Amino acid sequence: MTFKKSTALTALMITCAVAVVDVAPAYAAQPNLLDFLFGKRKKQEEAPPPGVMGQGAQAAQPAPTKPAPLPRVIGPRYYSYKAEPLQAIALDRLSDPVVTGSIEDGAVEVAQHTPEGEIRREFSTVKAFAPAESAKAVEEFYTHNPQLIWISGNQINDRARAALAVLADAGSVGLDPQDYAVEVPSAVFDSADSAARYQELAAFEVNLSSAVATYVLDTVRGRINPNRISGYHDFQRKEVNLVAALKILALSPDVAAYLKSREPSGNHFKALKAELKALKAEEGASDPVVIAAGTLLKPGQSNPELANIVKGVIQHGSDALKTEQAATIAAYAGTPEYTPELVTLIEAFQKERGLKPDGVVGQATIRHLTGGDSVADKIFKVQVAMEQARWLPAELGSRYVFINQPAYMAYYHDKDAEQFSMRVVVGSKSNQTYFFQDEIQTVEYNPYWGVPQSIIINEMLPKLRSDPSYLDRMGYQVEVNGRAVASSQINWNSTKGVAVRQPPGDDNALGELKILFPNAHAIYMHDTPSKSFFNKDMRALSHGCVRLAEPRVMAAAVLGTTVDQVGAEIAKGRNKAVSVPERIPVYVSYFTAWPNKDGKVEFFEDVYGRDNYMRKAMEATRSARQVQS
Repeated sequence: MTFKKSTALTALMITCAVAVVDVAPAYAAQPNLLDFLFGKRKKQEEAPPPGVMGQGAQAAQPAPTKPAPLPRVIGPRYYSYKAEPLQAIALDRLSDPVVTGSIEDGAVEVAQHTPEGEIRREFSTVKAFAPAESAKAVEEFYTHNPQLIWISGNQINDRARAALAVLADAGSVGLDPQDYAVEVPSAVFDSADSAARYQELAAFEVNLSSAVATYVLDTVRGRINPNRISGYHDFQRKEVNLVAALKILALSPDVAAYLKSREPSGNHFKALKAELKALKAEEGASDPVVIAAGTLLKPGQSNPELANIVKGVIQHGSDALKTEQAATIAAYAGTPEYTPELVTLIEAFQKERGLKPDGVVGQATIRHLTGGDSVADKIFKVQVAMEQARWLPAELGSRYVFINQPAYMAYYHDKDAEQFSMRVVVGSKSNQTYFFQDEIQTVEYNPYWGVPQSIIINEMLPKLRSDPSYLDRMGYQVEVNGRAVASSQINWNSTKGVAVRQPPGDDNALGELKILFPNAHAIYMHDTPSKSFFNKDMRALSHGCVRLAEPRVMAAAVLGTTVDQVGAEIAKGRNKAVSVPERIPVYVSYFTAWPNKDGKVEFFEDVYGRDNYMRKAMEATRSARQVQS
């Protein structure tokens, strides 16, 4: 399949959404002073149809007016992250239910002269702060439950010690232990100052419940609200029943096991957790691979950096690759000559890393040979990945499609295993692909391309104002308010009610099929005539949709059919939409650290700079949580 149109058109046909532009009318001049003085112009039946120039006999024309300024469609933006402020926990009304009579019907009553009762009497002295959901849960729990969770008699109990150990280890799951720090009372009970002791224990009880509730909230859904980062993030935040969690903890024989059970349970999270542990152990003790900046090595050349390049393969290649290439690695004596055997070694490494296996050692290959990032940078990327993983389901499912934009790859999973992967092209930095999840519903053969509003206004409109017949010559179909018209008949000074689409064909921007998961961002997977883009290592080149290197393979997988049957439908040449037998989760994601099918975490360049926004969001959250009473 080849592109038959001009290269100028190529730049216009690299996106995918259906949209109708809605700006000022093209066919109606703006009201002027004569309109207001003498009434309306000619009756509507004497005027040309909306959006269409008059034809036939010459008629008196109004004086030419200055073309309207070219409008622009602006995409989503990034925000200055606003972290949720802490909220005071209101427990004063629970401090002395018998004396004050402040407990409502159905609320708890406690014995006033037991240590537990004395501790509850001191709740009114506690000044504690927590995220709003945690604060509300603590208030509700102690309103309806007489027992304390973390205190037995006048001492902290084993349940408390287990919880404190989990909170102190929050860093192992990518969280910040400082967010859950609680001051622990002395183990010595001073009977001479029992009131102070009970105040100390009351503060500990409330603060530990608050910290544990916040930990559960954070480990289930994450500290960061993704929708506050940018308009490119679109997630429904998870709801977490924190009151139920506190009730379970009050009764649980194994607090640590329960808290750890709230972590995401998928293998992807377990792999990230293991990688974080390994990186922290490696921090400060690694032997980094350093390759001189600007190195470019091609087959047949010599370069003193070759020794470091081979060292990079040994450090960062898989065990399978090193076993397969053991003879070449063992025979290498540190010489600068880039021999055919070493070219084969590098090609195997490139193929394993999803790079173009051409044996040319350039910037992209060097990034993989050197590990790409410092150990500290990798630790941060894993922490970001663990946070973002909490925005997704704890288990991704036994069957799903996972698109990772920084990797420029799409993966199809079925029966709890990756069945295949393929290269993709995603949005450019100026037309970024969103980060969200949805469900695949439809495969459309020989699709129409409904030209998005942004392309009509930002890219086509300047051309159409000087050449109204441009779309006619290019074979596009144009409608005004649902009525088919020629492009040359439209006054392109504006485009209200105008829709443009490209019919199926060899040069259609969507190629021979598209895979739909209806969403507010009009993003989907599709074929493309521009096959050469898949040969590039950096593939952030589209207007936002996801182009597939092997669209027939993906379509066959989601439809539960064969590639040959998909090809037969395409060969019919008809536009046809087919529903998938069952909806399949699709994760259009953005992870700069993510495990491959073997569980090894790979690292990718932050093509959109989103990790930097995550860093700012984490810092803002840390600052907000350091508010003191």
